[in-house]
This record gives sequence, structure tokens and C-alpha cells, in this order.
Amino acid sequence: MSGKLLSAAKEKVDRLREYGLTDAVKLVKETTYAKFDETIDLAFRLGVDPRHADQMVRGSVALPHGTGKQVRVLVFAKGEKVREAQEAGADFVGLEDLMAKVEKENWLDFDRVVATPDVMKDVARLGKMLGPRGLMPSPKTGSVTFEVAKAVSEIKKGKVDYKVDKLGNVHVSIGRKSFSEEQLVDNARAAIEAIVRAKPSAAKGTYLKRVTISSTMGPGIRLDRGEALALATA
Repeated sequence: MSGKLLSAAKEKVDRLREYGLTDAVKLVKETTYAKFDETIDLAFRLGVDPRHADQMVRGSVALPHGTGKQVRVLVFAKGEKVREAQEAGADFVGLEDLMAKVEKENWLDFDRVVATPDVMKDVARLGKMLGPRGLMPSPKTGSVTFEVAKAVSEIKKGKVDYKVDKLGNVHVSIGRKSFSEEQLVDNARAAIEAIVRAKPSAAKGTYLKRVTISSTMGPGIRLDRGEALALATA
């Protein structure tokens, strides 16, 4: 049955056409067919070579309407910053105890990690576990900071990280199929603006090669690159 539903969804999409954002969001909602609340994602194909440090694309963006997901935040801190993180709504706060839990129990029941700069020398030893999963705190995403309350609050409200992969792709979740079209358009605009403005000065040629929006189970819908570029210069 799911195969027939996917085929029906694909028939609604012109694979050669680049859709305007509003039309693409309407279409992506029309082509969702799973019974669960599918995630809506943006996929960017960028003209960068991530093997070179000066062409790395990495950062964070605050989505106006959040992601529709409850985000579990772990904070590595000590002293007064522990209380600040707890009061801000962090789900797990500590240092050696939590680090030992990650190392010895392979515990990874959290979605985002924040750390204060003074403990990063200790947290660094978790790099092999957290790094490949995109969980390692970084100053570039604002997750290494003494302003832990602000960082936790922003994450809980919908701040998401993005990082280019080895093939030059960036993926950003912008909500759920239960979101209104207006909410998805607002979130998509914020994500597109962030990625376009993050273009490294060392990147040559076409930077934004392709942008696609899709649901978890649905077909990809290509976005108009000209419109996407215009969003960041408006």
C-alpha cells in the first residue's frame, strides 16, 4: 500500500520544475501520506569543498515556529552555571558524572549539547562519540558559551544547527506536516537565508546548486534557486 501511495505522491510532482517556496510548501503537504506526523526537511546541495577548512559551512538558525519536536538539552558546566542551566530548562546538567555516563554506558539520550568554555578541555575527550553524531559543542553554533541560560532557551524555542557533510550537502528540519503552510514557509525562509548568507568567501562558482524540500516519506520537490538567493538579499 505504501508503494502505491508514494507513486501517487510522485505523480503530483514535476521533477524538472523548480517551484516557488509557497507552492512547494503547499505541494509537500499534499504529498505526505504516512499516518504519523512526518518531519519536513530542506536539503541543500552546495558548491563547496568541505575538505578545505575555509569552505566549511556551519552555523545555527532560529526557526520562528520551532521544529515541532521536544528537544532534550544536555549542559556540561560547573559552579553557578549549573543552576543557571537548570533554571533555563536544561534536561541534564553536570560534568564528570554525565561524561562518565556517556563514556561507560554509551548514553546518548539527548538531542543538543551546550558547554561552558572552561570545561571544554574535559569535554573534548568525548569528541569521538559526540562528533560523528553532530552533538559536539562548538563556538560556531553558539553552543560553547558562558551564557548557558540564553543558549538553552534558544534551543528550546527552535534554534537548530546545520553543518555541511563530506559531499557538500546540508540538511535542516523545518517542522512537521501538522504545521500550517505559513509556519513552514516562515521556517524555510529563515533556514534558506542562513545557509545562503553562510557562503564561505573561498567558495567559487555556483554556491547554491540545488534546494529540495520533502517530508519523511514523500518525494523531493525542487525549489527555485533564484527565489532562494533573493531571500538572503531582500
